[in-house]
Amino acid sequence: MNRIKEVLEEKGIKQTWLAEKLGKSYNMVNAYVKNRQQPRLEVLYEIAKILDVEVKDLLVEQKDIK
Repeated sequence: MNRIKEVLEEKGIKQTWLAEKLGKSYNMVNAYVKNRQQPRLEVLYEIAKILDVEVKDLLVEQKDIK
C-alpha cells in the first residue's frame, strides 16, 4: 500500500503532471495512486524525489493497514 494519492492531494499536484515527470502513462500512475499496482522500488524513489518527500512518506505502515 502507498500514500501517493494523499501526497499528491496535499501538494495540489495532478496525476497527469506526475505521469509526465516520471515518463509513465497516466494509466500507470493512476494504478499506483489507486493501489491497484505498486511501483518498483526505483520508481518509488523517483516519485519521492519528484514530489520532494522522503520515500517513507509514500508508504503506509503495516500497522495502519486494516
